Amino acid sequence: MSAPRASRHDDRRRTFPALPPRPGPAADTDFATSWWGNAWVESMEDSALDPARLQRGRAYAGSGHVDAITVTPGRVMAYVHGSRPRPYRTEIRLRTLGDDDWEDLLDAAAARPDHIAALLDKDMPHALAASADLLPTAGDLTPDCSCPDDGYPCKHAAALCYQTARLLDEDPFVLFLMRGRGEHEILADLTRRNATRSAAERGTAPPPMPTVDAAAAVAPRTLRILPPPFPLPANPGRPPVYPHTPGAPDPLALDLLATEAAARAHTFLGSGIDPVAGLTPWQDAVRLAAAHPGSGLTASTRALYRDLAAGTDHSPTDLARAVAAWRQGGLAGLTVLEDAWDPPAGPFDRARPALIAADFPHFRPWRNRLSLPSLQLRFGRDGLWYGYESDRDREDWWPRGTPDTDPVGALTALLGR
Repeated sequence: MSAPRASRHDDRRRTFPALPPRPGPAADTDFATSWWGNAWVESMEDSALDPARLQRGRAYAGSGHVDAITVTPGRVMAYVHGSRPRPYRTEIRLRTLGDDDWEDLLDAAAARPDHIAALLDKDMPHALAASADLLPTAGDLTPDCSCPDDGYPCKHAAALCYQTARLLDEDPFVLFLMRGRGEHEILADLTRRNATRSAAERGTAPPPMPTVDAAAAVAPRTLRILPPPFPLPANPGRPPVYPHTPGAPDPLALDLLATEAAARAHTFLGSGIDPVAGLTPWQDAVRLAAAHPGSGLTASTRALYRDLAAGTDHSPTDLARAVAAWRQGGLAGLTVLEDAWDPPAGPFDRARPALIAADFPHFRPWRNRLSLPSLQLRFGRDGLWYGYESDRDREDWWPRGTPDTDPVGALTALLGR
């Protein structure tokens, strides 16, 4: 669980929302997870006069009795709920570092890039903590609480101390703030020291930062005219030949994807429209299979069918039927295959008289379909008629022929007349 980050409006005052109850380890294990968090707890435990109060404070912290915690230089404050309805105002005070201590600590941090990297990664190096007595020792923490208990510490102050250790686990910069300086101030100081150190090693002063006059930056000006775009090639480029290398991706799949990417880019550059952006994964799989010559006929293309079908939770037969529909009429043809709908009165109602006049009197209507035992016409939402065939006495319809606005024309193309 990560401790919530505080507001940065004031770098020397941070308020953390109340932490949730700790799912936690047994009472005889470490309350904190970091070595510096446990060092914070130990400094209080070593000076406690009543271990029983510590145990009750530990239980309070683990069960979420501590409200939001505010940390400022030298002070940690929170309201802690006890046995009474109104929570108690509880705080822990500790000594802040003097300027000389901060100079020693920041010099030690700037001299070791790994120390800075550790701090940014929310880790506290042992050597850095020891360079300026950053961690509290026994008797360094002074508890105070509005409750009537005069224990040292009372269970409410102990709860606050334990809960603060959880904040330190997630962000060691909280410990720096307790000692007197905020995270932004420390990082800015380390940046300056690093720049000075680098300049001294090079024997030169740091170069001045480039500046520009504000009035010049916002003054209206005429920008250069961009060069014209390169002319669009007549056709998309062809992909390279991919070798058959053990452990490498399938060359056929790579060739197919590269060809598709080039074709889509070419179309987009010419029209500003991605022709397949609105397709579902299933529709795009059908389009890919339909665009590949000989799909399903050779061993390699059978593997393509198998993989595309498995990737879209369909069978190879489903994919083959859908490819036939796509080749018959594109996305509209696939929709006709998969979508039975009730067309409005008009062209569909005029189809049967036209078929009867052409000596096809026995078509049975159902929704947008007219069927014979082995022939079928389907009326699409695009106003075209699509032909289908099936073995007699089977409902296994496959797209055949060329779509036509005239049902007789579609049937004629289906029969090859």
